Amino acid sequence: MGVCRAICGICICLVVWCSRSPAQQPSATDATALIERARQKARLYTQSLPDFECTETVHRSTVAGSGRSLTDTLTIKLSYLQQQEVHKLMLVNGKPTELKFEGLQGATSVGEFGGILRIVFDPASETAFAWESWKNLRQHRSAVYEYAVSAATSPYFLRNEGRQANVSIHGVVEVDVTSGEVLRLTHVCYDIPKELNLASASGSVEYDLAGVGGRNYLLPARSESQMRGPTVVVRNKMEFTAYRKFSSDSTITFGDGK
Repeated sequence: MGVCRAICGICICLVVWCSRSPAQQPSATDATALIERARQKARLYTQSLPDFECTETVHRSTVAGSGRSLTDTLTIKLSYLQQQEVHKLMLVNGKPTELKFEGLQGATSVGEFGGILRIVFDPASETAFAWESWKNLRQHRSAVYEYAVSAATSPYFLRNEGRQANVSIHGVVEVDVTSGEVLRLTHVCYDIPKELNLASASGSVEYDLAGVGGRNYLLPARSESQMRGPTVVVRNKMEFTAYRKFSSDSTITFGDGK
C-alpha cells in the first residue's frame, strides 16, 4: 500500500499536455481494452519482480511561511524482498548516520514499487478511467488516461501528526501501447479530512528499464511527492539508481563519509 508520512506538505498541479485530435481518439472498445491490459500488467507487476537492491537518493526541501528554507539529502539502501520494501538509511547529507528511516522527522514516502499501481488498478478501488490523449515518452507511444478513486473505496492513506485517514485520489496514467505497462503515474489527493491538518498532497512516479541479474525490468527511476500544511510546504524528489540482484552478504559503498 502506498503511504505518505508527513509533518506537512504541498500540492503542485501536475499537468500532462498532449495535442488532441478527435480523429486520433481510439474507440471506446479499444480504450477500454488497453486499460484492462494495463490492469492485468499492474496486478502481476510485483509478482514479476525479483528480489533486488538499489540506492534511493531523496532530496528534501521544506519552506516555512516565514520564507525560511531547510533542505537535506538522504541516501537509502532500498531492498525489495518477497514483494516488500525495506528501507535502511545510510547517509544524511553525505555523512554516515545511526538514524532509522522509520523514525525520521519530516516527510517520507514508500510504495513506489507497485504500491500505487495496486491502488489504482485494483478492482476493489473501483477506479474510473477516461482516455485523455496520446503521448510519446522516451520513444514509447503511450496512451494517457485520467483516473479517479473515491475515498469510500480508496486504500490510499495519508498520515500526519499521529493521525491517519484514507483519501480520494485522481491523476493520470501513461500506458505503453505496445506492452501495456505503465510508464508514468501521477496522483493528487483530495477530500482530505481536516483533522489531518494538510491542505494538499500529490506525487508522481516515472518508470524505466533497469537491469537486475542480467534481465531488464521496468522499475521506478524518479519520483516526487509534494505536500502543504497550514504554514509549511514540503517537496521530496527521489532518484532510484544502481539496481542489483539482492544478496544477503553484499557490501555496498555509499561514499567516504567526509
